[in-house]
Amino acid sequence: MNNPFNAFTEGGKNVRYYIAGLVALLAVAIYLAVSQGVHGVGFPLDDAWIHQTYARNLVAFQEWAFIPGQPSAGSTAPLWSILLSAGYLLNLSPYFWTFLLGTVSLAALAICGEMWFRRVGGGVKSLVPWVGIFLAGEWHLTWSAASGMETTLFALIIIVVFYLLTKKERGWIVGLLIGISVWIRPDGITLLGPALFQYFLECGSWKERGKKSASLILPGLIPVTGYLIFNQVISNTWLPNTFFAKQAEYAISQQIPILDRFFSLIELPLIGAGVLLLPGFLFFIWKSVKNRAWDRLAVELWWLGYILVYAFRLPVTYQHGRYLFPAMPVFFIGGMVGLVEISRALHLRNHGTQGDNQEPRWLRLGRFGWTAAIAALWLSMIAVGAFTYAQDVAIIDTEMVATSRWIAANTPAGAVIGAHDIGALGYFGNHRILDLAGLVSPDVIPFIRDETALGNYLTQHGASFLMTFPGWYPKLVQNRQVLFQTSGKFSPSAGGENMSVFQWP
Repeated sequence: MNNPFNAFTEGGKNVRYYIAGLVALLAVAIYLAVSQGVHGVGFPLDDAWIHQTYARNLVAFQEWAFIPGQPSAGSTAPLWSILLSAGYLLNLSPYFWTFLLGTVSLAALAICGEMWFRRVGGGVKSLVPWVGIFLAGEWHLTWSAASGMETTLFALIIIVVFYLLTKKERGWIVGLLIGISVWIRPDGITLLGPALFQYFLECGSWKERGKKSASLILPGLIPVTGYLIFNQVISNTWLPNTFFAKQAEYAISQQIPILDRFFSLIELPLIGAGVLLLPGFLFFIWKSVKNRAWDRLAVELWWLGYILVYAFRLPVTYQHGRYLFPAMPVFFIGGMVGLVEISRALHLRNHGTQGDNQEPRWLRLGRFGWTAAIAALWLSMIAVGAFTYAQDVAIIDTEMVATSRWIAANTPAGAVIGAHDIGALGYFGNHRILDLAGLVSPDVIPFIRDETALGNYLTQHGASFLMTFPGWYPKLVQNRQVLFQTSGKFSPSAGGENMSVFQWP
């Protein structure tokens, strides 16, 4: 049986993939350099420190726990935390190892995205991997690769699955990858939909459909079953606490009309050069329907369905819409394929019937102008994205990390800390934590937005201090003594507040 990745090693042609990988390395390096210049190297999300804490504790204490001695399912991506733990096992800098994993994931995403583009687009002969380069430097994806989170790795698995589906072979590999993806994000189970959709429409008989479906589902059941048992053993639930906590915390967002929620999410990949790919993506969908290209339709339906699921269950756009980052490469690649097909269609309409291969001047100029506009916007967003990333890192470091370090140095060893942002606090604080966001304290999920109930919870469980931004819990902090407040300038300049520590009760 042919290796589905033979295209990667075809004589001489692998140069294009090296180019895409090098651009990914350069893009992440630019982001880290700008971050170092603005404030310093760090993570732009407090959640990244949650993964670091699980990874460190796994090596140090041989247990799956955010707080040593208290096993918990507070990591949405156990496989990512396990990969991070290798850095602690090798005694490497957590920054170095984490950024290396993110960069490798981005490079692989760019390479596989280029391969899928050439497979779906057909007939693309250019040596330059334009799509791979676009993905490697697209600001959402580069931000994600340097975020310390699992998002880029998950996006890579998605693209690999869709690439393999175009090969129409080795269904067990696809099934196994889908099963493994659940260990990166529970959302990975949605990939089963497009795979089954394609099999059912392409297979001629029910016997053949059943056989191919079984070859897909059975291998995937192995890692999925392991994932469910893992969570059940750790927390007595089939899914991680984060799955329930995030939905409960932002349940109020579900009061917004569903169409408003949907369009607020669907416009996220348009922030940047993606807006110029929208005509191509729409044409990509139209041609797929027209030609009954089931593999393409499966991808498009998954993309729309993925956004719709978030519109129903977690319609949030904060932190640049990071929950939708994994689906963005599908939009970008589909848009690129569509633009190529628009150019071909216009060429054929004008000269195809006459057998004249000479393109009209207006078509050449139009294609050049559109490509130049994409490149210009893409380049400008590298600068904007890098500065945005640096600001995000600076906020986390001067607020969450700084406060956590103060708590570690200035509060008694046995103190209990109530907090909403627990990542840096768990890594640096060295205290028992009551998690008001419910990630490692799932018993708060039923009343996660009720400040009175949260206050009673803190008191009943012996909290000594409360760490929070004052505006997040105005009732909880009212008339409380402020023991510490950061002097960070980045959060206020972005319209936020300074993190504070309050005496409790």
